[in-house]
Amino acid sequence: MQFNAMAVRMPDVADHPNRVPFTGVLTRVDEPSTKPPAGARGHRVVLTRAAALAALPSLLGMGVDYAPGWDGHDARRKCGIITHADVEGQRLTVAGYLFAKDFPEVERQMRQCLPGAMGMSWELADAHVEDLRTEIWTLTRATFTGAAILLRDKAAYRDTSFEIAARRPAAPAPPLCREPRAVPVYAAARRAPQGTPHHPARSVFIHPQLRKEEAWNPRPAKFGQAK
Repeated sequence: MQFNAMAVRMPDVADHPNRVPFTGVLTRVDEPSTKPPAGARGHRVVLTRAAALAALPSLLGMGVDYAPGWDGHDARRKCGIITHADVEGQRLTVAGYLFAKDFPEVERQMRQCLPGAMGMSWELADAHVEDLRTEIWTLTRATFTGAAILLRDKAAYRDTSFEIAARRPAAPAPPLCREPRAVPVYAAARRAPQGTPHHPARSVFIHPQLRKEEAWNPRPAKFGQAK
């Protein structure tokens, strides 16, 4: 088994509300699609391993999108970003972050659906077909322009997947501000009552009041989407 990987390193931000990690299988290489992708004129397609490896850099930084019915693509609904891409055996796998705060409906779908129900579908530009006369088209070159999250049985490749990481238990809310330090206020020396020793100046500590803060390409491409 061969592994080839590329990644964009994102800074670690603990419990970022708008960055939920995801992993997925985007497609299979050197295998015919289960059904014809959209734009392939009714042909099933094969993405060669060489084409997939050459196109890995184009996946990094691309968005993932979804359609409200979870049955296709909508490139204007970018709900996440791909930061990692591998070719592991015959699987092209991806990882990245879902914009969960901006798209709560997407996170809700991922958490409520049955395990294994969701899949992925690639979006391409500049796709080159080895021979347009063949029943199954072989892609020898392509540029990835993104990917879609959809129901697995709606994808051109049935053996795809999409999963998000489990949420950590909510931590107790931090205080609005730090506990204030005592501020010494020095009282003037009082005259001691007659017959008693003199009392020197003494410190009286008061606490300041807590304050709340406000809180596929139109040029030479033959087709552009796997679904």
